[in-house]
Amino acid sequence: MTVFYWLIAAAVLLVLEIMTMGLMTVWFAGGALFGAVAAAVGMSLPVQIGVFLVVSLVLLFLTRPLAQKYFNNRTVKTNAESLVGNTCIVTETINNLRAEGQVTIKGQVWTARSVSEDMILEKDTKVTVRGISGVKLIVEPVTE
Repeated sequence: MTVFYWLIAAAVLLVLEIMTMGLMTVWFAGGALFGAVAAAVGMSLPVQIGVFLVVSLVLLFLTRPLAQKYFNNRTVKTNAESLVGNTCIVTETINNLRAEGQVTIKGQVWTARSVSEDMILEKDTKVTVRGISGVKLIVEPVTE
C-alpha cells in the first residue's frame, strides 16, 4: 500500500511543477519515485523516507543548476530592463548634485543621472544606459 502513496505523492508533485514551472518540486517527485521503489522491494518506512530525502536532495543540488541554465536561458528583457546597454541622447544637462537631467531613449523621456556624482553631461551628449535606479536611468558617456 505504501507504494501507492509514494506514487500519489510523485503525481501531486509533478502536477505542482507543471502548474508553477519553478523547477523545484520535480526533484522531490523523483525522490518519491525512488521511495516507491524502496517500498516495492520491502524496505521499512524509515528507510523509504531516507531514500526519498537523499534522492530528492541529490537531484536538487546536482541537477537544478544545469536545468535552470538550459530552461531559463530564453528569458526576454522587457520594459525598463530592455533599456540597459542602449545608447541615448541627453536632452537636459545631467548634474547629479543639482538633481537634474533627462535623456530621450526609444521615443521616451527619462530622468537620468550620471554614474559618477561629480560628472556633468551636457545636452546632446551621447550616453549609454548602465542601470536603472528607481525611475531614473544611470548613464555614462559613450566611449568611441
